[in-house]
Amino acid sequence: MSVLALDRVTYAFPDALRPALRDVTLAVEPGEFVVVAGASASGKSTLLRAAAGLVPHFHGGTFAGRLVCGGLDTREHGPAALSAVAGSLFQDPETQVVMGTVRAELAFPLENRGRSGAEVARGVEEAALALGIAHLLDRSTHELSGGELQRVALGAALAGRPQLLLLDEPTSQLDPVAGDELLGVLRRVNEEWGTAVLLAEHRLERCLPAADRVLALQDGAVAFDGTARDFGGWAPREIQPPLARLFALANRAERPISVKEARALIAETPGRADRRDSRSNGRGAFACSPAGMDRARSGAAAVALQRVWFEVKHGPAILKGVDLALAAGETVALMGRNGAGKSTLLRVLAGVEAPSRGRVDRAGRVPLLLQNPGDYFLHNRVGDDAPDAGALADRHPRDISGGERQRLALQIVLEGGERPAAVCLDEPTRGMDRAHMADLAARLKALAQGGVAVIVATHDAEFATAWAERTVLLGDGRPVADAPTAEVLGGGWYFATQTARVLPGVLDPAHGAALVAR
Repeated sequence: MSVLALDRVTYAFPDALRPALRDVTLAVEPGEFVVVAGASASGKSTLLRAAAGLVPHFHGGTFAGRLVCGGLDTREHGPAALSAVAGSLFQDPETQVVMGTVRAELAFPLENRGRSGAEVARGVEEAALALGIAHLLDRSTHELSGGELQRVALGAALAGRPQLLLLDEPTSQLDPVAGDELLGVLRRVNEEWGTAVLLAEHRLERCLPAADRVLALQDGAVAFDGTARDFGGWAPREIQPPLARLFALANRAERPISVKEARALIAETPGRADRRDSRSNGRGAFACSPAGMDRARSGAAAVALQRVWFEVKHGPAILKGVDLALAAGETVALMGRNGAGKSTLLRVLAGVEAPSRGRVDRAGRVPLLLQNPGDYFLHNRVGDDAPDAGALADRHPRDISGGERQRLALQIVLEGGERPAAVCLDEPTRGMDRAHMADLAARLKALAQGGVAVIVATHDAEFATAWAERTVLLGDGRPVADAPTAEVLGGGWYFATQTARVLPGVLDPAHGAALVAR
């Protein structure tokens, strides 16, 4: 029996102008690892919500067709019953974590199912070890970073060993190392436990090598169902992985899905030895420091931190003597591992948090877009918070896609009050496809051209290289690298674009195509 089966499923949210899912028929077999691709608002999250029973039991709307998950028909069983067979992690893990400590959060689903004390303890320990969060077990969930919360929510989903895992952008808030480790855990759970995985993701370069199969949705309908390699040849540009785009721009037929495969193909390219030094071809790679860095350091700063510390009462120091300045019109990507202090640094820059020690200077207003865009919607109607929401104005905020919420939250932040001196964005690309990321990059550049300093915390190197002239790498509460983006992201193992891992010094496919062409 299929672990998930949809038969001609069509679904529309309340007050929606068109269905979110249209005549979807598909099946996921036990032990399959299936990646769901598609542009923002294509129906990926809705598909996962339907499999979990949230559609239509929680969201309402109109539902036609039949969906069976783990042998349970969603017409007859709601989310509570389905949670026993399908573990879920959605785009906003902060709304899924309900207990006060990590240990209690992992134990909660097992206790709800009446497991014995020994079974609960074992399940908590196994989930914590699998996800590398054993050191967080006795921490308060309110003190965790977005990435840590994401792993905790996934641990709660895994603890009961479900037949099916439903994952909506599970790596969106994870640093590159944690993202790779998470995918390794998912593959091990898939192979050793036989758990089927249905994973929706925009950063396809991370997960395609693990996929048995790829489903792509367009306007709520299944547009592609096949292998990862075939997907690379089919995918339109807005969802095409970087390496597939690199080879497409080079007019080559191959569509590699891993760095190893791409390197092997390039090594076989005739004349490759004559083009060994690719560093000079990569969007200004290893150029001198951006002028904005020098202006900020000379005192003409839009916002600046001087020897700033942020210490939690009876807890650790999160920021440790940070010196950081942004010039008017400068664009800065803030990167680093989960828990390094990125969100705290942005909160201090914006004045949401006061430093324990040190000084913060601001030349004007510094708005902040937080990680959870839902925090900016205070009404049941999108248009009441975002007047320029267009066709989404009459929808409930919970019924629009994560990418749509993120874009509207940014609009709310940027359009409130006088022109800011600087803007701070914390992981603004969650739920966004590459096309919308490109639109956001253009908007950030436009802000900078208008004299606004821009700093964005992100784990997405591809996105950072599209707009940021400077990258600050945070480690253990202080900057460990502060240099031009091309220098920081042009050739590392983890903090690098996928193109740079294949062609050191080349940040994006457009600049690498000539080196790959036969």
